[in-house]
Amino acid sequence: MLIPLPSLRNTLQISAEDLLNINLLAEQVLAISEYRTQLYDYLRNRMNAIAPNLTIMVGELVGARLIAHAGSLINLAKHPASTVQILGAEKALFRALKTKHDTPKYGLLYHASVVGQSAPKNKGKMSRVLAAKTSLVARVDALADSQNSDIGLEYRAKVDARLRQLEGGAAHALSKGGAAVGPAAVAAATPVKSYNDATDSTTSDSRKRKAEPDGEGDAVDNGKKSKKEKKEKKEKKEKKSKKEKKSKE
Repeated sequence: MLIPLPSLRNTLQISAEDLLNINLLAEQVLAISEYRTQLYDYLRNRMNAIAPNLTIMVGELVGARLIAHAGSLINLAKHPASTVQILGAEKALFRALKTKHDTPKYGLLYHASVVGQSAPKNKGKMSRVLAAKTSLVARVDALADSQNSDIGLEYRAKVDARLRQLEGGAAHALSKGGAAVGPAAVAAATPVKSYNDATDSTTSDSRKRKAEPDGEGDAVDNGKKSKKEKKEKKEKKEKKSKKEKKSKE
């Protein structure tokens, strides 16, 4: 929208040449903003076509920066999770190693939404969790035969569940296969101990069982015996060598 010339000339005393430059600058700003929106749409479409799982995990902009920093999607897939975590913070890493200080906890992943939503004390943990899942989805995008975003959605749900767990939330998401994520999975995996009725027996058989050593005890005893035998053999050899030296003298 152009600024009317007479009104500004009367109030602000702006010359015609200055007003022309202001209008040109305003048009350039509008053109740059339109180009930015077009470029973002192009980037979003390309990332959804090339790396849909990576886009779901870290977003279009962070995913594109990771691919550009690694050189290609194949190179990013070759990186382990520890390298993906500090990708973009190489200078800080080498400076910390040289000065023997703490190494950086995150690089480009700091700008991901999951790390940004976490508390400052949990940013390091969330960047480690996100890097592990990011390396996996990058390998899926680079090496899979068909482009499918199911794995990215599943892993993003797990990362969000881990974030809620660290922030103190009680709800835990379920994976696609139905396995629980978080403390519920540990509780479900631990076996339930049952009562042993054989310990109630007071017959002679139970006394014999108590008297008999277990397999682990036998192994320990055998180990002690083997050590004693080795010491005895060593002492015998030393005595023989001493006797031989005396006889030669």
